Amino acid sequence: MARRIIDILEENRATQITLLDLRPDTVIADFFVICTATSERQIRALVGYVRGAVRDEREQLPSSIEGTHESGWQLLDYGSVVVHVFLDDVRRYYDLEGLWREATVMVNIV
Repeated sequence: MARRIIDILEENRATQITLLDLRPDTVIADFFVICTATSERQIRALVGYVRGAVRDEREQLPSSIEGTHESGWQLLDYGSVVVHVFLDDVRRYYDLEGLWREATVMVNIV
């Protein structure tokens, strides 16, 4: 599922897409998909594309959606996969890659 989400994000012009494998270090999720959007509007669109595709292809909705496009960050929680969509400055502030530096980087698309 994480790889399909990456494809959706890439097809819709997200940048700096990273897939972190958190196994076996955490119970939060198995994978984090992190990407950057260029605007609040693009955050909203990317979240919509991912949510719609996963719903249509896997008949699954996120267990929760956190943040708002206006805040510069939004999260989709699919249990084993958590998707983070950030504006660039907000992504640098939260620095999830630094926080989870022990995680294996499986995909890193600039």
